[in-house]
Amino acid sequence: MMRLFAAVAVLAAPCFQQQAPRAVDLIPREALFGNPERANPQISPDGKKLAWLAPDEGVLNVWVRTFGATDDRPVTSDRKRGIRTYFWQQDSDHVLFLQDTGGDENWRLYQASLATKKTRDLTPFDKVQAQVVAASPRVPGAVLVGLNKRNPQLHDVHRLDLATGALALDTENPGDVIGWTADEELRVRACECMAPDGGAVIRVRDAVDAPWREFQRWSPDDSFGSIAGFSGDGKTLRLISSLDAETGRLIEADVATGATRVIAEDPRYDAGAVMTNPKTAKLEAVQFRRARNDWKSIDPAIEADFAALRKVKDGDFSVTSRDDEDKTWIVAFVVDDAPVQYFSWNREARKAEFLFTNRPKLEKFTLSKMKPVSFPARDGLKLEGYLTTPAGAPEGRLPLVLNVHGGPWARDSWGLNNEVQWLANRGYAVLQVNFRGSTGYGKKHVNAGDREWGGKMHDDLIDAVKWAIDGGVADPKRVAIYGGSYGGYSALVGAAFTPDVFACAVDIVGPSSIVTLIKNIPPYWKPFIAVFNRRVGSLEKDEAFLHARSPLSKVDEIRIPLLVAQGANDPRVKQSESEAIVAAVRKKGKDVEYLLFPDEGHGFAQPDNRMAYYASAEGFLAKHLGGRAQAPTEAEAKKLAAVRK
Repeated sequence: MMRLFAAVAVLAAPCFQQQAPRAVDLIPREALFGNPERANPQISPDGKKLAWLAPDEGVLNVWVRTFGATDDRPVTSDRKRGIRTYFWQQDSDHVLFLQDTGGDENWRLYQASLATKKTRDLTPFDKVQAQVVAASPRVPGAVLVGLNKRNPQLHDVHRLDLATGALALDTENPGDVIGWTADEELRVRACECMAPDGGAVIRVRDAVDAPWREFQRWSPDDSFGSIAGFSGDGKTLRLISSLDAETGRLIEADVATGATRVIAEDPRYDAGAVMTNPKTAKLEAVQFRRARNDWKSIDPAIEADFAALRKVKDGDFSVTSRDDEDKTWIVAFVVDDAPVQYFSWNREARKAEFLFTNRPKLEKFTLSKMKPVSFPARDGLKLEGYLTTPAGAPEGRLPLVLNVHGGPWARDSWGLNNEVQWLANRGYAVLQVNFRGSTGYGKKHVNAGDREWGGKMHDDLIDAVKWAIDGGVADPKRVAIYGGSYGGYSALVGAAFTPDVFACAVDIVGPSSIVTLIKNIPPYWKPFIAVFNRRVGSLEKDEAFLHARSPLSKVDEIRIPLLVAQGANDPRVKQSESEAIVAAVRKKGKDVEYLLFPDEGHGFAQPDNRMAYYASAEGFLAKHLGGRAQAPTEAEAKKLAAVRK
């Protein structure tokens, strides 16, 4: 609902055998956090071209080549933040991409011509956010775009003519819709709406001129489901739903009668990504994110492809792109200790051809293994996560970084994580835990986090640290808590609520006050307020409770070193959140380092900002935990001098 999924042994306590000590080279930050050399390849709908992201004049842009040739050329010319989200237009002669300004998340949709290399702004509206709702091979000349132009709180659906650039209102938001779904003919026929109690309502209509009707109602306990699309004939709606079940199941529902059938389910894990045929929309496979990512075939026609792909490389694969005739797939292989590898897959010949890795500079370095782990929380709730110990680590307890994921309605997963590799390479054990409130483990797990920000959700993190200490992995005197967004909030909670557990804390764009976080949410988050009321607390009824769960309420208890990093244009966690905690801590005469990036939002997209942040964080952790550090480069030092406040 909120955007933002091979069996392994699970251990009751960490008891991994340490590797014999050996020299492991320091990985330069640039190899981990600079721009990837090439990433996110996508084959054109006609199967004749390949696009990908790569730097041009130091900024990520879209590049294209003839498939199978070497006539590489950039087709966009962004010179600021870099392009991160793009896709092919159906004519295979244009690419479409999204870009905001300075991290403000007011995305605009752009069209770039391969022939002319000219870029056209298709949604040229100030302070308006564009969302791509749908595109379809059956309607090649148009896409559906959500725009909050009429009302900043709501996205209406507009039909965009890709030839003329004309926008026409297609479907108006009645006031509670948070997500739209179109069928393969680009007819908006389903939507997800927020219920006042924090649940969700799925509405459908039989045609664009037919009235909307309630199709399913999900209670607040079931509200982390999603619509997975229509069948090719538009008669069946696919849903990920935990209605009448513990976990999110993939189901198909007859639009006319409402009759449902379960397609795939797991007793522990929610269904995730769904794979459908690009031409027919036939359901082919569903992904379950267990300790590692597993695909379950639905259509027998692709099982032979999946079986052959599993032999190409020992890693978790995903089909990231395919042509309309379904002859060629682009497949990404993810492992935990090497860069992402991309292959083209010839379905007829059942042959994989290597394309490239996203960060070839990492291939010459020794990376660390990420091990799935499991342990009980103090109240018996089963927690899962990942422990990464440094390659070549010496015997004995290690300094530990507890790396807390954002969301919180999200989860950590297995695979290469550049931040984790950076920390492990510097000498730290890295622990990631999918605490209660994390998604992917069924509704009992996520609902156990309701009203537990700074409560049992934080207890889970403390239990994870205790587990690592009791198992002999972590040095109890050298533990840091680190995270971004909700993870940044957790870092501040760790510093304020449990300072005796941690030696230091790193907060990236984390809220210091739940009260002011909710008061200042972006306008287009207003329909989600029922979720906050249910899962965090109501501002009207629970302001005192929310204040008590805010790090700012216990600033007097902060006595460990603190690093705070913030984007000035962040629309989700305002600059004032960081400045409030920094000012309060400094007023008490305590140690806090504050970095404010004037051209960033909720995270650091620009490479120079990203590199400067990691240079500062690396020195901070080395000072307080004793790990290794690479000295800041001249460029990093210059940037840090400008953003350090």
